[in-house]
Amino acid sequence: MEKGLGAWIGGSAILASMCCLPSVIWVLFAGSSAIVAADQLSNDLYYSWVRWLLYAASAMMLTIGMVIYHRSKGICTLDDAIRNRRKVINTTLLTFTIAIITYLIWNFIVLEILGIAVGLPWEDSAFWN
Repeated sequence: MEKGLGAWIGGSAILASMCCLPSVIWVLFAGSSAIVAADQLSNDLYYSWVRWLLYAASAMMLTIGMVIYHRSKGICTLDDAIRNRRKVINTTLLTFTIAIITYLIWNFIVLEILGIAVGLPWEDSAFWN
């Protein structure tokens, strides 16, 4: 993967996990007094339309990153994309696959463990239970 695509992938994974990341950061800086409010914030964001908006914004971010990446490689028109369709398709599939895997690991393992470590009551709903 190119260096430029890595930033787009990482950024999209962080953007997609913005329903849970602010709660973890809030508890890290505010301490145990913010646990109930931070948990309610993450529940409100995760179980509402906001999660789907974050997913859509993340997909748009990846799409923009792919366009910028391919244009930097000289694939600027639709005819260029058709001529290089195998490269475009393979790069796009690989990028979106890596982005989804990165999001799943970041959101459901790293943030889950961090949230539990700082005291958020997420252990009962963790995917390993």
